[in-house]
Amino acid sequence: MNDAGCMATPLKGIEVRRSGVHGQGVFALRAIRSGQKIGPYAGRRYAPDEAHTGWDDQLTYLFGLSDGSMIDGAQGGNATRHLNHACDPNVEAVEDCNATDDRVLVIHTTRDIRAGEELFLDYALDVGGDDPATYPCECGAARCRGTLAATKRSRTVVDA
Repeated sequence: MNDAGCMATPLKGIEVRRSGVHGQGVFALRAIRSGQKIGPYAGRRYAPDEAHTGWDDQLTYLFGLSDGSMIDGAQGGNATRHLNHACDPNVEAVEDCNATDDRVLVIHTTRDIRAGEELFLDYALDVGGDDPATYPCECGAARCRGTLAATKRSRTVVDA
């Protein structure tokens, strides 16, 4: 199934379908080598001081950037918004600047991916002062830390 609800151009080599971990997930259509670009994390951009309107706090597609701006994948996003969390991820989001010097996020593989394998990102949520247990993880990884929240070992990439 393609991600028909997304406005951005479909990405090659992946598809969105039902996940055994949570809701929809992103799956490789072919083998993908480690270090390969999957595509950008796309969506509506919010400036650091701009209010986030119209988002569902139960299903969030917000991705925070180092300059304080946010990308909301639920609004004009692409298939990468369906990347599920795992404590042992196989992709990462790399912040970069594009040709017009705007900050962008690009999803890259961190290891070889088999055809049919689900792609996972470590959300490493910034939960502020909330109890990390409020954000339970269900990834099932052998080294699961039990929460979607960032720890000292994980890198903060998504805001709750």
